[in-house]
Order: sequence, then C-alpha cells, then structure tokens
Amino acid sequence: MKKKIAILGSTGSIGKITLSIIKQNKNNFEIKLLSTNKNIKVLMRQARNFNVKNLIVTSKKYYQILKKKNRNKNVKIYNNFSSFNKIFNSKIDYVMSSITGIAGLEPTLKIIKHTKSIGIANKETIICGWNLIKKKLENSNTSFVPIDSEHFSIYSLNNGFDTSQIEKIFITASGGPFLKLTKKKLNMVNPSKAVQHPNWKMGKKISVDSATLMNKVFEIIEAQRIFNLKKKFFEILIHPKSYLHSIIKYKNGTSKLLIHDTTMKIPIFNYICGDSKGKLNTDKINFNVLNNLELTKPIKKQFPLLKILSKIPENISLFETVLISANDELVENFLNGNIKFNQIQKKLIKIINLKEFKNFKYKKPKNLDQIIKLNKYVRLKTLNQCIV
Repeated sequence: MKKKIAILGSTGSIGKITLSIIKQNKNNFEIKLLSTNKNIKVLMRQARNFNVKNLIVTSKKYYQILKKKNRNKNVKIYNNFSSFNKIFNSKIDYVMSSITGIAGLEPTLKIIKHTKSIGIANKETIICGWNLIKKKLENSNTSFVPIDSEHFSIYSLNNGFDTSQIEKIFITASGGPFLKLTKKKLNMVNPSKAVQHPNWKMGKKISVDSATLMNKVFEIIEAQRIFNLKKKFFEILIHPKSYLHSIIKYKNGTSKLLIHDTTMKIPIFNYICGDSKGKLNTDKINFNVLNNLELTKPIKKQFPLLKILSKIPENISLFETVLISANDELVENFLNGNIKFNQIQKKLIKIINLKEFKNFKYKKPKNLDQIIKLNKYVRLKTLNQCIV
C-alpha cells in the first residue's frame, strides 16, 4: 500500500528535494497535498507530475489567478489551512513541514492531527511554538522527526529522544563565507557575498544567518527544546567542511558522531523512506576530510551573536519570538541594502536588550495569535531601528 504524504511549502528547496526523492520511489507514495504562497507555476507543474488533487495557495492574489487558470475539475484549490478538514478524511502517513519563517507555525499546528508522523524543517516554528507543537503531538498521538541536518543527526545517533545518558552534544558550524576575514574587511561585506555559503545550497536568509553564526544560536535553542536538555549540554564547533554534523559524548565514556554529504536529501530520505528497502545514491566516504576535520571552538569576538545564548531562558518563552523576529527583519534590511553586515549584530543585541522585550523571558506562549502579533510588533520596532 502506498504511503500518503503532504508537503507544506512544496515549491521551496526542502519541498523540491522531498519531491525528487518521491520521484525515485514513485510506487511507494501518494501525495495528498501540496502548498505554496505564490509560486503557482511551479506548484501546477508539481501537481501535474505527481497527480496531486489538493493544492493550497496562501496568497489571495495568486489563489484567485490559479482558480481562474485551472481547467482540471479534479484538482481542488484552497486558500487557507482550515481546508485540512476537507482534504483529509483519515490520518495520512507523513507530513513534510517546510514553509519558511513563522508563517510555518500555523499550518504545522493545524495539520498534526491529520498525520501519523510529521517532519519539521523549520527552525522558527520549533523555536517559537515548541510547547504548542508538543501538546498537539501528544494529543494527536503523532510522532515527530526533526529534519534540520544537525538535529536529525542527534536524533539518529541517539535513537530518538532518550537523553538520560548524554554528557555533551557538539553541533558543528562551517563558519560561513567570512570565517577568515578580519573585522575591518567585514565592514566591506555586501549581500551578494554573504549569501555564498561555502558548502550548502541554501536560501539567502539562512545563508546570512550562517555568516553571522546566528543560525547556530537558533540550532542550539531548537535542540534544547526538542531534546529537553539545558544549554550547558550543547557546544558549537567550527568545522569548515560541513561533513561532520554532530557528536554526542555519553556518560559511559563513549562518543558517537554522524557524517554525511552536504545535502538535505539524506535526512529527508531517511525520514520518508527509512522504513523501506529504498537506497539513496550518495558519494563515497570522504576520507580526505575525515583525516582533517579542522574542528575548532568559535571565537566570540569574531561571532559576537554567540553571546546571545547566555540571554536565552532555559524554559520556553516569548523571548525566542522576539529574537527570531528582530533577526528576520535585520537580515531582510541587510539584503535590501539598508544596513551593513556588522549592523545586523549590533542592532540585534541592542533590540533584544530593550526593557520591554526582556520582560518576555518570563512569559510562555499561550497560543498562535500571541506569537503572530508579537512577531509583527517586533519587526516593526526593528524596522524603525534600521531607518534611524
């Protein structure tokens, strides 16, 4: 029997990789739903190639355009995620949640009850709303797998979520394209250089986060939430080749590490095809890299945003939404040429230190609306800081 799957954000990089894996294992899957915000040309091509009958387009403008263009009466097009109740009459097998940003939180929360398992490839969703997600998972008896390569490697090494014997977890970072630049030269960095990640093919925003190492700050918070461990259990290591993804040191003296090529195909394949006899064609083990991993500790003067980790509360709070929102707005302004690269770091630290935002460290997210409203407010406040 074919496994039923839905892909939220199918026109993005994670969605496209998921579809490429399904294409190689077409007889094993039936795609029940694809979604996009406004990339309707790619969405319709995907729907035709995989015979998908249910589509969600969240942009009202592009939803109306596609509704008029669609000639196939068998294809149903919806404009919001409340449509899940119409689309799913029973639980499907898998969901790949890959809508970027906080926009991914609402559909993730709404689709959990409709699936046996959900893979989440969205940092913001987990960081801002993990307590809401966890509650939904428990109430719906739905399993969860983290898709982000570092968290998937920790999950795989530890056979799930048993963390009682863990002494330390090391998460690696490439250091981004500016690892060897001096502070003076960083002032000359422009967006076109910042998005050129040395190893991964990633979106512009996450590439900038990798350059500032903010991406690793987010990954530590994400791992802390997912695996229910305090911050002291985690450490970041610079590994320029991005071949080693994590190391777990156990209390019994042993350590485990996980290596794989710099492609998201591997965690995605293992999520949706891990229980089958399918095979993913990958490169041979790169012993040249293994013989010279070049692991070093990051220098905080070089990556000042690492100081933010000390400001993150151990318990889930709305402060994480403040951090995500302010960083998103600053990166967007950098990419648009409104602020310099170094100003991302300076302004972010200034914004999260504002008294009104510090108070959110003691407030736990109650619902989705609270997170969305705070996100909009923080972004507006941050934008004002960029204009000044």
